[in-house]
Amino acid sequence: MGRNTRKRRTPLAAKAIAASAALALGGGGLIWANFYASAHESNNQTWGGNQTKAATAQVATISCPDVQQKLTNVPNTARQGVATELANLDKQITEAYTRLASTRDAQAKDPSFVQNAIVGPLKEKRAATIDRIRIDIQRVGGSFDNAIQQLAACTTQTANQTTAGGNGGGQQQNNGGQQQGGQQQANNGGQGGDGPSAADFVDITKVAPNVQGKPNRTPNASTGTFTTRCGVNANQNHNSDNVIVAPGVTNGAHHVHDYVGNQKVNAFASNNTFLQGGTSCQNRNDLSAYYWPVIREQDGTQEKDANADGGGKDLNVGKILVAQQAQIKYVGSPASKVVAMPQFLRIITGDAKAFVNGPANANAHWSCTGFENRVQLTDKYPICPAGSKVVRSFAFQSCWDGQNIDSANHRTHVAFADPGSGVCPNGFKAIPQLTMRLVYNVPQPVIQADGTVKNAYAVDGFPEELHKAITDHDDFISVTTGGLANRIANCINSGRNCA
Repeated sequence: MGRNTRKRRTPLAAKAIAASAALALGGGGLIWANFYASAHESNNQTWGGNQTKAATAQVATISCPDVQQKLTNVPNTARQGVATELANLDKQITEAYTRLASTRDAQAKDPSFVQNAIVGPLKEKRAATIDRIRIDIQRVGGSFDNAIQQLAACTTQTANQTTAGGNGGGQQQNNGGQQQGGQQQANNGGQGGDGPSAADFVDITKVAPNVQGKPNRTPNASTGTFTTRCGVNANQNHNSDNVIVAPGVTNGAHHVHDYVGNQKVNAFASNNTFLQGGTSCQNRNDLSAYYWPVIREQDGTQEKDANADGGGKDLNVGKILVAQQAQIKYVGSPASKVVAMPQFLRIITGDAKAFVNGPANANAHWSCTGFENRVQLTDKYPICPAGSKVVRSFAFQSCWDGQNIDSANHRTHVAFADPGSGVCPNGFKAIPQLTMRLVYNVPQPVIQADGTVKNAYAVDGFPEELHKAITDHDDFISVTTGGLANRIANCINSGRNCA
């Protein structure tokens, strides 16, 4: 995979102090704070392919373990309460990030400020929240691993990079603090150092081909496809909830979603709501919910949510772009026939916190029309050539445990097939694999001489994730009527291409 090696030097006035907080603090991740000292101290630091000429007075990384991923066995009767507390952890992180970003002067003057005023109180809040999770679980007779209580602690260490990784061009490094003196805000639509940065973009024509071949089909393969046409959310059905991860919690996602298919999806929706929700799909029996974080063009435009939760309040700014195409297709397994998806099955693919959690659950795919069969990026946004458009694609987990429509961490009830053979793990059944392809007409980003990005675009996300491309994700709830789930499976198993 190619790497964006463009470098820049940022001159700072002698004796000036730029205290820039480029932070990532996740429910299981990192706080990241960079403080730049006087420019007369000559110390060159290279981060994320961009060279910043400044002395690093302090680079602090605080790692906070991911609580949600450790909760794999929560009784059904406790899940609502646990989900609410997990959302509280996210809220605490966002508040800590906002405080870090708004106290730069204090941080520059007092080396202990971050620990005493932000990280220490955050640990106390996390400890209390985790204890409420314990109570919720034990109250209904569930078991709680007391080791989870230790996940409240955040450790401080010096660091100049993170290890999100991915195959889009090496490690994700310190890309957020490099925009100083309002430079990022002036050129990237008010993102104000929260990303994206120049190192988050790559000219796709300079990236080596990396697309791998598909597994060979067996005689029992299911070779058909089923396409459902549900539009592109032209009616602007948006909210910043996430009914899968944070049911009953307003602004549980801290970023805005596009919704197609079911039209009644919000934090308070239930399975009964979905059945009565109506649909944007041409097939009126497809009441499934398909939703993904919006993309915004960072052109300085104030979107209607500029002062709202999920939008400007969560540092997601700029004009929301509507996809020109949204292809939703179910495909089969190269190794076996598929069984019908169960009603109300929930699947999340990708990880909205992949920048701080690491790439284990990341499943972002970025490319350009004309390049999709050659190049797929996971941790970079593509700069497409003239006449080519940005493409986001998703391939969901295609194996189901045969019993559960969801799991406590929203992952263990489904799995990916083996990439070499296409065979599901033991105990899992092949289901129709949901694939999605979103195409956008995005102005071509330009890396300017001063290292800022003109025409930047970025996916919405948790503010502490710095709008990294690797955090792209997609959500799905299967809701069908009139036997549609069986018809999809039968079509795929018979080798037909249906719509």
